Amino acid sequence: MAIVFSLLLLLAVLAGGGGLYVLWQFGRDLPDYSQLADYRPAVMSRVHAGDGTLIGEFAHQRRLFVPIAAMPRRVIRAFLSAEDKTFYSHPGIDFAGIASAMYRNIKNLGGKRRPVGASTITQQVAKNFLLTNEVSIRRKVKEAILAFRIEHAFSKDRILELYLNEIYLGLGSYGVAAAALNYFDKSLDELTLEETAFLAALPKAPNNYHPLRHRKAAKDRRNWVLTRMADNGVISPLEAKRGAARALLMRRPDPTRIFEAGYFAEEVRRKLLQRYGKKRLYEDGLSVRATLEPALQTIADRNLRAGLEAYDRRHGWRGPLARIEDMENWLDALGKVSIPPAIGAWYMAVVLALQADQAEIGFSNGVEGRILLPHLSWARAWRKGETRGPRVRRSGDVLAVGDVVAVSAVPKSDKNYQPGSFSLRQIPAINGALVAMDPHTGRILAMSGGYSFKASQFNRATQAMRQPGSAFKPFVYAAALENGFTPSSMVLDAPFVIDAGPGQGKWKPSNYTKRFYGPSTLRLGIEKSRNLMTVRLANYIGMDQVVEYSGRFGIMAHMPLLLPMALGAGETTLLRLTTAYAMLVNGGKRVAPTLIDRIQDRRGRTVFRQDNRECPGCVSSGWHEQEAPAIPDRRDQIIQPGTAYQMVSMLEGVVQRGTGIRIRAVGKPLAGKTGTTNKSRDAWFLGFSPDLAVGVYIGFDNPRSLGRRETGSSVAVPVFRDFMAEALANQPAIPFRIPPGIQLVRIASATGLPAGPNDRKVVLEAFKPGTVPNISGPVLDGTLAREAISGSKRAGTGGLY
Repeated sequence: MAIVFSLLLLLAVLAGGGGLYVLWQFGRDLPDYSQLADYRPAVMSRVHAGDGTLIGEFAHQRRLFVPIAAMPRRVIRAFLSAEDKTFYSHPGIDFAGIASAMYRNIKNLGGKRRPVGASTITQQVAKNFLLTNEVSIRRKVKEAILAFRIEHAFSKDRILELYLNEIYLGLGSYGVAAAALNYFDKSLDELTLEETAFLAALPKAPNNYHPLRHRKAAKDRRNWVLTRMADNGVISPLEAKRGAARALLMRRPDPTRIFEAGYFAEEVRRKLLQRYGKKRLYEDGLSVRATLEPALQTIADRNLRAGLEAYDRRHGWRGPLARIEDMENWLDALGKVSIPPAIGAWYMAVVLALQADQAEIGFSNGVEGRILLPHLSWARAWRKGETRGPRVRRSGDVLAVGDVVAVSAVPKSDKNYQPGSFSLRQIPAINGALVAMDPHTGRILAMSGGYSFKASQFNRATQAMRQPGSAFKPFVYAAALENGFTPSSMVLDAPFVIDAGPGQGKWKPSNYTKRFYGPSTLRLGIEKSRNLMTVRLANYIGMDQVVEYSGRFGIMAHMPLLLPMALGAGETTLLRLTTAYAMLVNGGKRVAPTLIDRIQDRRGRTVFRQDNRECPGCVSSGWHEQEAPAIPDRRDQIIQPGTAYQMVSMLEGVVQRGTGIRIRAVGKPLAGKTGTTNKSRDAWFLGFSPDLAVGVYIGFDNPRSLGRRETGSSVAVPVFRDFMAEALANQPAIPFRIPPGIQLVRIASATGLPAGPNDRKVVLEAFKPGTVPNISGPVLDGTLAREAISGSKRAGTGGLY
């Protein structure tokens, strides 16, 4: 008996010693579990528009963190039933569960069933946060030791919170909240019993229980969880039975819940990346309130696309998207043709047969339709130089059997509509951009950086450096108005020649019309976009002044002191130029373009606010007949308010009588300026209403001519006009604000003098105090020395008469 006792004692000592050795051996280099106390899970950053609409999500892992206190109890109980029913009672390791698992695994030796495990939730936390997925006894021992330590360091609720927010549940979902959205498009508190049970069934192997690819396995696993919940008293057997009888229905998140504003959202992402770095952007759960107005963005996208398509149709058909040679198997072949990202809401079809007055087409779903001759008659063959071939007289002039083309359904309002008829479409080769902003704050309300963000992420509003052409002229005129000129000052419109230097020949700028108009007022020069007048004006005031004003308005940095720069030969972006025009209509106040109003961290603390002006009186429980709080205006005054209004008035004349006359149809006070560069490579229109500044740019990404007779007036103006017509449709006609001190005088357009009773062409001109002309003044004229174009010195008056 003594010998048996001694042996047992020896075995106990050896077992204890062995256990202590294992703890010492495996516990020496374990990760520091205390880091879990400061654990901050990677949470996606989200960007919302000004009205709260979601416009972007940025994350490496799609996770939404939910504190355990906010987690629905049924969700918690479902996971405990499926994963660890004794979680709140065991010390980190479930010894009874281990024994049961060992018994079942021994019993199933030689069978087809997989070995079962007995890892607790605490062990899974240890593995997921601190260890690797290595399958070994060594890792399991480390996992057990860490589980003990974690249980002693943290509360059960904290451990469960870590688990439910970290666990991977398939479909790119980290944590139960993200999984609820990705599988069922619901928040946790909206889940039904059977949906909750399905999520609780996923931790072991989410890919094996995909509700579409492995429907039977997914449903069986869900029903098993329902049974476990009933066995544990979480739900009744009847509830489990009813839940198991219901179908497993998956509902992916509605893609339209994220408003499509790709160019704007990407620009916001770049700003956040620049400010906070990659880790904070993708892992810190920033909540960003952006300046975007979705209604204006929708109008911008629609009208920019329409303008690009209209230009593209004017210049002919470039051919099909693809060709199918084996027409016997056209359905399979069409399904293999890659869909162009820029196709948008159009459809892709293949030409099946041709008749003189129509083309029969087929779609990838087997449906057939037709394109009538009137709906493809625009498609004259494209030719080099943006010209077109002969008129289309039959469908075979455009299409051939096997052509894969883009089409859109013909609306019933079309006079040639027939059931099953479609219109031939073409993705434009040209591109462009549109920016709309609040001129008083610089808040960007809409930004379309191209025809299709899916096809090209290059943002033509912020990244395309292009010559603005005549759209730069208002800033030459603004400099002149601040240096002694008035809108009625006379400048000679006549030939102008400069010796550009040895071997450079002569520089001979000309007007677009190739004609000369003699002495003309500054107003007429800007309304009709006269190049020769602008060059004379820039030479007289000095290119150093033009460069300085360009810098004031933020148009170009380091502009060369070269006279051609006065005609917009330098390069800038649409956003910079739109901001400069905004500073004209806001009274000459400096504003900076902004995309973001406010940024909050994951706990709701504001870490950035664009408008940081103090306003104690703005916080009030209500209005009690107190005076409105006065908010300080910190904007710098970059030109006189009177000068700014004079420019606004002159640019309003561009819309009423000049190169932007097509915009007059909107019927609201609008102003702006066209821009066209040499050989018609770029087309612009920059303009504004009293409270909305808008810029439009259109051109090829690899610059080339837009074609003969294509200008800012024909290409960009229609886009601006249609955008403003929609954007201001429900707004009152607000006149431009006139600053104190401005005198409005009736002026004869031909002479620039106060109008007499017999003058027919009369404008209401704006003058600063003491500048109203009484007699005919000098006309700016003269020849220029070479130094004027080289910028080496000011050329002087050049002669006045």
